[in-house]
Amino acid sequence: MEDNWSEIMTDVIVIGGGPAGLMAAGTAGSRDRSVTLYEKNDKLGKKLYITGKGRCNFTNKVDVNTLIENVVNNSDFLYSAFYTMDSERLIDFFEKMGLKSKVERGNRVFPKSDKASDVTKALKKYLKNNEVQVKYEKVDKIISENKQIKGIKTKDGNFYECSSLILAAGGNTYQSTGSTGEGYEMAKALGHTVNELYPSLVPLNLYEKYETEKLEGLSLKFVEITIKDPKNKEIFQDFGDLVFTEKGVSGPIVLSASSHLKEVKGKSYILSIDLKPALDYQTLDRRLQRDFKKYANKDFKNSLDDLLPSKLIPIFLKRTGIDLRKKVNQITAEEREKIISLLKEFNFTIEDYSSFNEGIITSGGIDVDEINPSTMESKEIEGLYFAGEIIDVDAYTGGFNLQIAFSTGYLAGLNA
Repeated sequence: MEDNWSEIMTDVIVIGGGPAGLMAAGTAGSRDRSVTLYEKNDKLGKKLYITGKGRCNFTNKVDVNTLIENVVNNSDFLYSAFYTMDSERLIDFFEKMGLKSKVERGNRVFPKSDKASDVTKALKKYLKNNEVQVKYEKVDKIISENKQIKGIKTKDGNFYECSSLILAAGGNTYQSTGSTGEGYEMAKALGHTVNELYPSLVPLNLYEKYETEKLEGLSLKFVEITIKDPKNKEIFQDFGDLVFTEKGVSGPIVLSASSHLKEVKGKSYILSIDLKPALDYQTLDRRLQRDFKKYANKDFKNSLDDLLPSKLIPIFLKRTGIDLRKKVNQITAEEREKIISLLKEFNFTIEDYSSFNEGIITSGGIDVDEINPSTMESKEIEGLYFAGEIIDVDAYTGGFNLQIAFSTGYLAGLNA
């Protein structure tokens, strides 16, 4: 064993100054534990500053069952964490730390100030109140002995002893904020299983680049998307807004859909967009006939202005296969049926998802079978706890992933 250990022993060391780590450190400190938090960045909560476009949607004001329903992977693992710190308790916690909040569409909760920095400020206050020491140093290695936590080695070669350690080093997305995956390697070195990592809540790239390049920037409101796997089985359906990018699509419903896609490359997953979800086939046919009556003497290419955004019309027209110069009053019932089918199923082929740097969170991580869900303690190493994105759990957008971070961080802090 190394012989240059620090003479000062800390009860709890926390690795990672993100939402889970900050909550874990403050909570452990509130139990009269001596706590030292190690953060490799030069400031705490770096990723928090950019969440929710700088406004920080820190939870969703729903009951525990609804929180669970919005978790995509390993939702059952989170029952204890959510019941220990649900969204109501989290809102109350921040209120006590001086952070006023407000509830917006979809029960999403934001700081009343619309400043993500105020969330970090409240968590820093929590650390200060509970005398948590913060060191801006990179941890290189977690040391264990006889399947028990011993301490850490930092980048500068120093060793620090502790009785418990909470690993909250984040995932592998938004790497510029420091989430570069070192935590997974530390866990692997201790004998933990790390399930394959995928970017999640991420834009999707489509094969039809010749179309998406022309549609880039186009936002479609109130559409319904369906994703089908190579066997034509429906794996996701939702209603909302999407936006075309140069390489594909993004937007709230697309990000949620990405949570259900893992090994997409080389497989023919279909993204189907219902451009008029509020209208069934018969109603849409009547609507189309009214428009065609209005534009009876015009060319077909000039007949869809009332039905579709202008940027989409040229591509839609081409997909119909109908002669653009054909007069509207000459459109056949069969051709009209084709137009309606295209309005209800405007399909693309998914090529893959965007990179980790474009993903909001990481799917995959520490196998939950190796973590006690009631305490967040490792089943492999005594005194080792996990919190936040490093665990193989992820959820939809809307504040659910930050709720996971805070709940698991709180539970780890209670038990470390």
